[in-house]
Amino acid sequence: MSLIRSFIIVVICLGLVACGVTGGPYEGGSPPSPVYKVGKPYKVSGKVYRPAADPYYDKIGLASWYGSKFHGRKTANGDVFNMNDLTAAHTTLPMPSYVRVTNMDNGRWLILQVNDRGPFVGNRLIDVSRRAAQLLGFEKKGVTKVRVQAVKGPRGELPVPTQAMAPSQEMPKVQREEIVIVELEPEKNTAPEPIVSAKNIYVQIGAYSKENNAQKIADSMGHISNTKIEKVDVNGQNLYRVRVGPHPTVELAEIILGRILSLGHNTARIITDY
Repeated sequence: MSLIRSFIIVVICLGLVACGVTGGPYEGGSPPSPVYKVGKPYKVSGKVYRPAADPYYDKIGLASWYGSKFHGRKTANGDVFNMNDLTAAHTTLPMPSYVRVTNMDNGRWLILQVNDRGPFVGNRLIDVSRRAAQLLGFEKKGVTKVRVQAVKGPRGELPVPTQAMAPSQEMPKVQREEIVIVELEPEKNTAPEPIVSAKNIYVQIGAYSKENNAQKIADSMGHISNTKIEKVDVNGQNLYRVRVGPHPTVELAEIILGRILSLGHNTARIITDY
């Protein structure tokens, strides 16, 4: 009798442990395997959402962001939310899928992976990770107006109908960050100023022991910005580092960093040379 009672107690304890893990921060040795999921219609707070695969999805609305409160918890498709990854939550798009999110206030854009459901607050269109909000330039603001476009994959290829929009369908113009170079006429009867080397701001993707590996990375980044390979000696070892730039400001370097991170180069970082 005591053995049966002990067995029942063990089963109950295991059940309680399992209940405690569900929905909480994931602390296992390896993350659960996310699955592709479209999903059936569902209702939240009286509103019905109908998930669907829409390769031509293109809408403008409000974006918000989420971070530490959900960090480490499972997403709607079984992935693990990392507030430092470039991901997003959407109410109807497939999981995983990719979207191009453009901040309509400053023109910054990123390619984000949709791997969660939400937001379910008011009329918000999309929830992005904290890191995405930082790179899009609205972390402190909290909410901003964005354009969300479905793209084919992590490289952000837009479907043809979206790329070739009719004039009547053109999206409103936004103020973009641009660099304008103005040549000034030298003042008369003045000695030339000594040249002072300005700092160079780069996004460094990585350093590689083989030049051909570095070249492959550089070739794949050509569509983003100017990319170069530098041979350096580190503790007697020749390395080939791949850098994108230089960029005139840290703000513009952050935009490029976001686009590179969205392609899976998680070790990319901003560096400054003098």
